[in-house]
Amino acid sequence: MMGRLCNVIHSSRAGIVMVAVQMVNTGVNLLFKLVAEDGAKLRILIAYRFLFASAFMVPLALISGRKNRTKLTWAILFQSFLCGLFGGVLAQNLYLESLALTSATFASAMSNLVSVITFILGILFGLERLNLERVAGKAKVLGTFMGIGGAMVLTFYKGTEIDIWSTHIDLLHHDQHQSEVRKSENHILGCILALGSCMSAASWLIIQAKMSETYQCHYITTALTCVMSAIQAVSLALCMERDWNQWKLGWNINLLTVSYSGIVASGIMVTLIVWCVHLKGPLFVSSFNPLMLVSVAILGSLVLDEKLHLGSILGAVLIVCGLYAVLWGKGKEMKEIYKLEPSESPQQSELIDIIVKSPKDVSISSSSGGGSGDTMASTGPDSLSASNAGVDGKVTHNTISS
Repeated sequence: MMGRLCNVIHSSRAGIVMVAVQMVNTGVNLLFKLVAEDGAKLRILIAYRFLFASAFMVPLALISGRKNRTKLTWAILFQSFLCGLFGGVLAQNLYLESLALTSATFASAMSNLVSVITFILGILFGLERLNLERVAGKAKVLGTFMGIGGAMVLTFYKGTEIDIWSTHIDLLHHDQHQSEVRKSENHILGCILALGSCMSAASWLIIQAKMSETYQCHYITTALTCVMSAIQAVSLALCMERDWNQWKLGWNINLLTVSYSGIVASGIMVTLIVWCVHLKGPLFVSSFNPLMLVSVAILGSLVLDEKLHLGSILGAVLIVCGLYAVLWGKGKEMKEIYKLEPSESPQQSELIDIIVKSPKDVSISSSSGGGSGDTMASTGPDSLSASNAGVDGKVTHNTISS
């Protein structure tokens, strides 16, 4: 019984990790909403967040990258600077300003537009093709329009208030009348800032993908991005906030917010996300993003006294459906690309027999029509290299090191 339970946990470990990641991100949203309402300077907190993240990621990158032989070039440093600018400073400042002007649920819903905007920017820069003659292309276009439509509904349509539950817990302690006036005045501006944050994050994803092609040590690139973000965020905060009393971190919620978001969210969780991407792929990781929206909506209504409206629910549903349509189309497109890739040799589609002669010698032979076999590889105990034919026709080369 315990063995079966362990097998289930082992096979579901990536999903469990991604659920934990989204729960941590939920906590980050709620904490920043609290400190924003408390009057804290968000630019200073963002600077401290990236300083904490850099302090965690740099030692980890130095440890994991000791065997990395790829040299850092000026191009990689410039790309990491751009990643820090778009994915760090701009995305975080715009997102948190939007969070302060609207609600945690609204900002979380708008953040799901990143995949849709990434697809649009990919088309504009020639990195994506529409392929409207295929189902995958139609799904991505449909998902894009659904996401844009959901954002418009979320912004311009409020609808009736939906009171699912009420705990009478309001950690924000705001006056109801003043809160309604402020929301009506700042809602449009908050939406514009949220869209700007999504565009910045989408630009970061495109630059990050280009950087990963030439420099594949993800811990080092993540540490570089954190350091660049910290330098830029501190510079921006110093230019905008000259009151040194605002820079003091006491034993309060500000210290909890920057340490939690920097070390746990930007440090540990980013490391786990990299591991999940390596294990399951980016589409698997992206599919868990709407979970944060659901958890933020529930906890926001429970502890922040945020009111859910019909427009918010309809807009969020459209955005999430658009996200999954884009992800489904992208996944189907990648499968079609793998199937269309030509085989390198006729032997790749044939049955491969692995015959273990001894612990010191592994012979891999390929069976052909007449039953004769040619030895493909013979290695020692330190490294096993095999060529396996996948179910989709693509040949993958796996290396197992002891």
